[in-house]
Amino acid sequence: MLPGFIFATGIESSIPTIAGGKIRMDEFEKCDHYRQWRTDFDLVQEMGISVLRYGPPLHRTFLGPDRYDWSFADETFADLRRRDLVAIVDLCHFGVPDWIGNFQNPDFPQLFAAYAGAFAQRFPWVQLYTPINEMYICALFSAQYGLWNEQLTTDRGFVTALKHLVKANIMAMRAILNVRPDALFIQSESSEYFHAENPKAIGPAERNNAKRFLSLDLNYGRRVDSDMYEYLMDNGMTRDEYHSFLKNNLKHHCIMGNDYYGSNEHRVSADGSMCPSGEIFGYAVITRQYYDRYRLPVMHTETNLTQGPNGDEAVNWLRKEWANVLRVRNDGVPIVGFTWYSLTDQVDWDTLLCQNNGRVNARGLYDLERRIRPVGEAYRQLIRDWLRVLPTQSVCLQVPIVMPSEYDHEWSKRRRSQAQQARHATTDAPKNSE
Repeated sequence: MLPGFIFATGIESSIPTIAGGKIRMDEFEKCDHYRQWRTDFDLVQEMGISVLRYGPPLHRTFLGPDRYDWSFADETFADLRRRDLVAIVDLCHFGVPDWIGNFQNPDFPQLFAAYAGAFAQRFPWVQLYTPINEMYICALFSAQYGLWNEQLTTDRGFVTALKHLVKANIMAMRAILNVRPDALFIQSESSEYFHAENPKAIGPAERNNAKRFLSLDLNYGRRVDSDMYEYLMDNGMTRDEYHSFLKNNLKHHCIMGNDYYGSNEHRVSADGSMCPSGEIFGYAVITRQYYDRYRLPVMHTETNLTQGPNGDEAVNWLRKEWANVLRVRNDGVPIVGFTWYSLTDQVDWDTLLCQNNGRVNARGLYDLERRIRPVGEAYRQLIRDWLRVLPTQSVCLQVPIVMPSEYDHEWSKRRRSQAQQARHATTDAPKNSE
């Protein structure tokens, strides 16, 4: 089994559409991963990393109901297994195939669950999943900020997208567990905070600080705050839909992934308008808020910073985020891993993927020529320094990850059988109210 603390990276796989659905912002294509995927996997191993956030491109793989093109996934996942790299499989990253349309489509949850189940059947040795990446951000950017996909700017559009995304995530978890009963799900979600600019802004800031929890509240079956219940009911969620989320009992299969960037904190004005505040509280303080709410093991699942003119900006941010991880851990939060995202530079994230400029963003461990950046050197050394120092001193920090090479071992088969028996025993058990 994978020992100790998880050091990870990811290969950026966002696929939202813009311009009314006419342009697909495919980061695999922009970053040349379709051509250089073998080199990229080499770089993961060169970094000393065993865990990779990675998934097949949904729009190229899911061709229609019960129609799949697994050709790229078959090649890449066979190679990951050969290398004994653990994949945290990212099945939906900010976009859907053209034939589904967008996140307003009520058929999306059922369709996506079928896709997730089909993936698990084809790659049963995969154990870790992020079925849908950043559900809150996906709904916000697609249906309230008007940036991606359906490009709506309404509360009703946001609630519709959110309920479909969370329902799809839950249904996908169930479909995967039917195949891999010891599967673990890492909900990579943006950890946000909203600061009131003045006393008149306290109300809008408090509403946004309640709204930021909606995706995880619904996903984990936690009752939402009273003002958020009214907000959901006023904007298209039915009582039956809400209560169906409360019946979800999959929390014990989950690790809470908290993403944090310097843009995750916001300054709110009295009229509800917002602008970035920069880092004020930081990862440790905000993650503690999320942990106190959900009481789940935590993983820092995304961060990065653009390398600036001095060449050390990203390195300093890495050190700051790592210090925050150690602070969270020392404060007693069961944090299991850390991720610099992503492996290579990204493209057009300086405009939040809203403009197809082809502008390279120097945020990777490697540049797009696959040359290591200073932050890559620093992360590689950090891993060497801490990997054996941080073995778990508490059982809650040990994630029971089965390495791909161990999937067919007898003890691994027994674990899956035991997990299957436990799942059958708890499937119909009543869920305690929170």
